[in-house]
Amino acid sequence: MGTERMTEIEEEGKRAFAEAGSDEVLRELEVRFFGRKSELTAALKGLKDLSAEEKREIGPSIQGTRTVLMEAFVVAKERVEREGRDWESERIDVTAPGIAEPLGHLHPITTMIAEIEDIFTRLGFDVADGPELENEFYNFDALNMPSDHPARDMQDTFWIESEGLDTRYLLRTHTSPVQVRYMETHVPPFRIIVPGRVFRNESTDATHEHTFHQFESLVVGETGDVTVGHFKHLAETFFAEFFGHKIDVRLRPSYFPFVEPGFEFDISCVFCDGKGCASCKGIGWIEIGGAGMVQQKVFEAAGYPRGKYQGFAWGFGLERLAMMKRRIPDARLFMSGDLRFIRQF
Repeated sequence: MGTERMTEIEEEGKRAFAEAGSDEVLRELEVRFFGRKSELTAALKGLKDLSAEEKREIGPSIQGTRTVLMEAFVVAKERVEREGRDWESERIDVTAPGIAEPLGHLHPITTMIAEIEDIFTRLGFDVADGPELENEFYNFDALNMPSDHPARDMQDTFWIESEGLDTRYLLRTHTSPVQVRYMETHVPPFRIIVPGRVFRNESTDATHEHTFHQFESLVVGETGDVTVGHFKHLAETFFAEFFGHKIDVRLRPSYFPFVEPGFEFDISCVFCDGKGCASCKGIGWIEIGGAGMVQQKVFEAAGYPRGKYQGFAWGFGLERLAMMKRRIPDARLFMSGDLRFIRQF
């Protein structure tokens, strides 16, 4: 096969590739000119049987023809691909608004904590935090509940295996340990709030959960500077701001080991303004939480001199408050992980 035939194949191939109008035709031409049975492939294989002089004469012609046809094939393939695309369907309108990606949604308890923190920080309070995995001293002993204290029976505790350690550990049953930890590193006067998650080893129902959230507040000053009257005024101010209308607060004597005197506090029913309804069982009041003047033993556990300082502490369950404000019927919904519930708020 001489150089004349290579020239013919080259011209024939360039013309065929230039006229090809589909992928199917290109595949056929690829086999025809580059396949195992093509003249070019046969000529390349036949080079080994030629003399050195013949190789020098015909070899460059064969390789040149193959290179030219390969370039023609690539150009034709790009052209066919370009002409065969539906450009209108791929057109991008750069002026069209984008499609918004779904964003995460804050949990209703998270938003409520932020709302409460905003109210109290505007009143001059600081926000304190502490560990959820607590030791026995801060959760019980420092709060006037030594190992033989009957108040421990009120706590349904998740104890952690603490073999070989000097103290026992547990999932905190209330946020009160943070108060002691804060007092160890701060000198009165101060005002703090402590929102956080707590744990109780108890059965769940529409009003109880094993994992829930509490809010506590602690105000401490010199003896005589902080009174129960200050607490009552603060509670009324907070609840009025939180619910958006006037709220009355009443105190009832009660017992908590870390306060003396201690009392439970109720608020006027937010659903009927204290007139009496099904939600408050007709009495016009709803029980919210506990409060009292801090026990001097708690001050001593934090390292304060006995009798030098005086203060009050109070707290309540955040889920209970959210259920009242958002009209949520079941406390278990908060920890259910059901996005249909969370996305409502």
